[in-house]
Amino acid sequence: MNYFHQLAMVSLLGLATTSSSLLGAAIGLYLSISKRLLACLLAFAAGSLISALAIELAYEGALSLHHQGFDARAAWAFISSGFAVGAVLYYATSLFLEKRGAAVRYGTQFREYALTRKQQDIAARIKLLATSDLMRHLPAEQIERILPCIHDRQLKQGEILFRTGDPGDALYIVGSGTVEVLNEDPRDGSASSSAIAVLGKGNAFGEMSLLGGDPRTATIRAVEDTELLKIDKSDFERLVAEDPQMADAVKHISHRRAIDNLSAGGTNAARWAKVAGRSLDQLSRHETGKMLTEAANGAGMAIVLGNILDTIPGCLVIGAKFTALGNLSVTLMLGMFLGGIPEAAASASMLTKAGYRPAGIFGLWSTVLVAGIVAAAAGKAFIGSSDALAAIFAQALAGGAVLALVAHAMIPVALEEGGSLVVLPTVAGFLFALYLALAESFV
Repeated sequence: MNYFHQLAMVSLLGLATTSSSLLGAAIGLYLSISKRLLACLLAFAAGSLISALAIELAYEGALSLHHQGFDARAAWAFISSGFAVGAVLYYATSLFLEKRGAAVRYGTQFREYALTRKQQDIAARIKLLATSDLMRHLPAEQIERILPCIHDRQLKQGEILFRTGDPGDALYIVGSGTVEVLNEDPRDGSASSSAIAVLGKGNAFGEMSLLGGDPRTATIRAVEDTELLKIDKSDFERLVAEDPQMADAVKHISHRRAIDNLSAGGTNAARWAKVAGRSLDQLSRHETGKMLTEAANGAGMAIVLGNILDTIPGCLVIGAKFTALGNLSVTLMLGMFLGGIPEAAASASMLTKAGYRPAGIFGLWSTVLVAGIVAAAAGKAFIGSSDALAAIFAQALAGGAVLALVAHAMIPVALEEGGSLVVLPTVAGFLFALYLALAESFV
């Protein structure tokens, strides 16, 4: 078999190995198959890949080095460094893409992304509240009870939040932007040309009508696009009734509406963060849906690159190790093919929730086939089955990336969908791949 025939063959092998992604996408979109069954299949594939990496790359690479004069320690260090570099490169690139929307492909990665986003948002909110005269007087232990009561409200430039005479329904804190307080005649809706006050980040307002039960005494208008933190009247009344310190803080603000006297920072911000952090482990359905939509918006390229990233390392190895039809990386191909089915099925389900249409989902996953063909051919052309140190290191690097994929995506998804039951198919996949490798070696 000449060189060009070998390139053609490895390209077909790359296509065949990755073709399961479209099958998995179809299953996720149109068939109702048990998630536990798919999880067990994914776990079996993960076990197969682990076995293939240990034998076909790690052990055989070290054995090749030994034939070149390396002792066991030097061979281990060489192979291990390749695996380590490959794993770090894969993981860093994967995180980079997930932050830009690729996380919506898999439920586990998306939940990790969403929790990180929530932690960042809450940390920013805590920092804001620590500068507000309303909240900085509270002990840290009260934050857990207050944070769930705070909701977001956005205003466009020039938008009126409420007018003089309106009933008081909530207290507000400026999160970003600016609002102005206007003196308005409730009978004709006319407002004075100048603002009574201008409220910026950290300023609280709206408490006076809540305390006395009277209508609003002024009109609030956004000077620019503004984000507000809102505490509904019922939550406000409960918090004030339960917490004398908050009641005192509210009265304190009501008696001094001058705006420029806000503190530059609270002295207990660190304690606040520690206590409030206890409530960060839960994501509501609303939060999850909102973040899923936001993350998926414009994330098509990140999803494509994420799929390609998961495909390239394994297909590189398949191409690099191919010399003839009798010398196929069967265990590696089997693990990638089987793993592609539940991975694509889970991804199709997530992408559907994120608003992608079936045609778009198939389009995203079809890039995997192209990547598989190119990567397998590149593995043959640039790495080959040479015993050169550069080739052995490149294969180890690719193996580290595949192992990182197993740990970062395959095992977490399998556990998420199948629970502890996936332990058994994982071991079964490892043993099956081991048998194939031994059967080939003992011929």
